Amino acid sequence: MFQIKDTLVSEALLEEAFCCDLQKCKGACCVEGEAGAPLDEEEVRQLEKHQEELLPFLEAKGRAAIAQQGAAIQTPTGDWETPLVGGKECVYATFDEQGQAHCGIEQAHRAGATSVQKPISCHLYPVRTQAYSEFTAVNYHQWSICSPACQLGAALKLPVYQFTKKALIRKFGQSWFDELDLIAKNYRK
Repeated sequence: MFQIKDTLVSEALLEEAFCCDLQKCKGACCVEGEAGAPLDEEEVRQLEKHQEELLPFLEAKGRAAIAQQGAAIQTPTGDWETPLVGGKECVYATFDEQGQAHCGIEQAHRAGATSVQKPISCHLYPVRTQAYSEFTAVNYHQWSICSPACQLGAALKLPVYQFTKKALIRKFGQSWFDELDLIAKNYRK
């Protein structure tokens, strides 16, 4: 681990390779798992405020699940996450003709229909963050469904931190990322 400002960053972000391979995984991270995507309180407020802008971009079953469960759900531990459709895919997931999952929030944002972006936890993946009282841990999360992404990342020689560059800048800022990039360049020497 190394420190950048008030974060502790795992070396795995520099050492491991990653690049999503939707042709092979079909966006399984939007479907698999036991819970929805983690949300912060501001994201919950934004999803609630902008539901009408998002709904046209979602599947009928996602809209129905939102009508029943709400834009976000709070877990027994007090954390927030996206609801699921029948315990499977995220309510915001959409599927193309090839069966690939995509984010309806991201599609609405790209179309200019909303200012809301997809949850930062999704944008950062496979990077996961955990806030503590003194610092935020920034770690690489390994998940078997992402094996194709690890293989493609290795073939492209694309480290996790470079794959998630835009998301890391969105979360921590450009100067934070520039410091990470400098550390990475020195780390490889």
